[in-house]
Amino acid sequence: MIVHIVMFRFKDENRGANIEETKKRLNSLVDLVPTLKSMEVGVNFTVADRAFDLSLYSTFDTKEDLDAYAIHPEHLKVVEFIKSVTAESKVVDYIL
Repeated sequence: MIVHIVMFRFKDENRGANIEETKKRLNSLVDLVPTLKSMEVGVNFTVADRAFDLSLYSTFDTKEDLDAYAIHPEHLKVVEFIKSVTAESKVVDYIL
């Protein structure tokens, strides 16, 4: 199984609303992208300089399934929105 984790730090403008909208859009991908096995989206509650605002934990059967997700049109729509409202992101992918 492949695990794909992404953490996002949001821009200050409309931060709360953009976090909630991102969570909603990411969660919708479970029903739209066939290669996406599972997804959890969490909003951070820890107040710390090194904290990110939202994290995504998703799983795929194979690396090829993750690659297909990365270029899926519905995923790309969400990515476009996320890039417009975030200041920074970090990613890690690994085999479980």
